[in-house]
Amino acid sequence: MGFASFVGRVFFASIFLLSAWQMFNEFGVDGGPAAKELIPKLDLAKKHISSQLHVDFPDIEVKQLVSAAIALKGLGAILFVFGHGFGAFLLIVYLLVSTPLLYDFYNYRPEDPQYTALLSDFLQCVAQCGALFFFWGMKGSITKRQPRKKVPKPKTA
Repeated sequence: MGFASFVGRVFFASIFLLSAWQMFNEFGVDGGPAAKELIPKLDLAKKHISSQLHVDFPDIEVKQLVSAAIALKGLGAILFVFGHGFGAFLLIVYLLVSTPLLYDFYNYRPEDPQYTALLSDFLQCVAQCGALFFFWGMKGSITKRQPRKKVPKPKTA
C-alpha cells in the first residue's frame, strides 16, 4: 500500500516537476515564453482589480513571478513526492494564484474558440487543487502509531 501511494504521488508531482523544469530551461534573460504569455494577462487582471477596488497596484516584474512559480512548483513537487504536507501547501498556493490568471476563460464568450480550451484547463487545475486538498486532509487525519507500553511482569517468589 505504501509503495502504491508513493508511485501515485510521483506521477501526480511529475506534472509540476516537468513543467517547472521546462520553464527553468526556457527562462533566459527575459523570463522565457511563460513571461511573454503572462504579461498581457497580468496587465488585464491588474486593470480589472484596480478598477473594482479603486487602488493603483505597483508594477510587478513578470520575471520574478515566473521564477517564483518555478520555485513553488519545483520545491512543492519534490516535498509532495516524499509525503510532506508543506509540499502540498506550496502546490495549492501556486494553483490558487496562477490558475485564474493563466486560464482566463471568463474574459471570452462561450462562442469564442479560446473559451473551451481555457475552461477545460481551468477545470483541470481545479481538480488538481482538489486532489491536493484531499491529500492534505488525509495527511492530517491519519493518527500516528502509539508505541505500546510494556507492562512489567509480576515477580514470582
